[in-house]
Amino acid sequence: MAPDTSTPQNIDGSDGNAVDDPQEDEFEARVGLWYTVSQIKRDPTALAGLGIVAVMTAIALFAYIDGVFLDYWFAQTFWYHPNRDPAQAEILLPPYGLTNQIYPTEPGTLAHPLGTDDRGRDIAVRLFYGTRIAITVGIVSTGIALVLGTLVGAVAGYYGGWIDDALMRAAETLFAIPFLVLVIAFMAAFGRNLTYAMIGVGIATIPTFARLIRSRVLSVREEDYIEAARAAGVRDRNIILRHIVPNSFAPVLVQATLQVGINILIIAGLSFLGYGAQPPTASWGQMLSSSRQYLLPDPWFSIWPGLAILITVVGFNLVGDGLRDALDPRINN
Repeated sequence: MAPDTSTPQNIDGSDGNAVDDPQEDEFEARVGLWYTVSQIKRDPTALAGLGIVAVMTAIALFAYIDGVFLDYWFAQTFWYHPNRDPAQAEILLPPYGLTNQIYPTEPGTLAHPLGTDDRGRDIAVRLFYGTRIAITVGIVSTGIALVLGTLVGAVAGYYGGWIDDALMRAAETLFAIPFLVLVIAFMAAFGRNLTYAMIGVGIATIPTFARLIRSRVLSVREEDYIEAARAAGVRDRNIILRHIVPNSFAPVLVQATLQVGINILIIAGLSFLGYGAQPPTASWGQMLSSSRQYLLPDPWFSIWPGLAILITVVGFNLVGDGLRDALDPRINN
């Protein structure tokens, strides 16, 4: 009897040598760094947000280098005259080409393109150096919350039991206290300066990240590769750091990006209330506080720092929305 040379068949009648479904290959490819980058490139709003964040970060970096290494070269070169008599300072000068109630017939000049403040200081220069404060406090405070919150949430979700109860009850205690009350109480206890403002906001934001990553860890810890790592004798610390956290980090990264903008807004509010950067340090919140009594005679004094806060926060929000869309496979199915 001749051997059967026909093509082997699967139980469902399909060809046993058939290749995998191309749609499955396409779905499997929808993960990883390069796919995320390609999705962001297709999103115009995310690209706009990246542009804003890149510009603000570059300004902050240059302002930091200038302030630390160049002795405020920018301030002394552009629109600033350190030898000018303070008694002759042009106080509340309007922006270039515009007038206000103080200078109704004398429009602003290019010497001060955005005008001057209540002490005759150039607003453009102060906005420039205020960017350094805003970006620094946003990133540092979010980094504190991200690291500590991720650690607390990952350990609580992985071990469960009494460890989970103890860590999450502590986090919920922080969450139950009104945010600003907690931060102001922290600063009242340790000091009213920018450093303690960043630390206070970071600590107050820990529960947000802890609850977010814990919810992811509860599902990831049941995966087969986690069981295989346990069976192979891998230490719990290595499992958490090398397997649990990386595979639970996507929503945390999105929240961190959004939180930077939120924290910039919060610390600007603290500076407005006198609990953030202290004069004469240039910060957007402190500039808004100084402009309160000049809203009618010179509204531009308050508009410029307000616009700076708005643009920066919107930039980080757009980047966060773009990351959320790129990292969520359900949106692109």
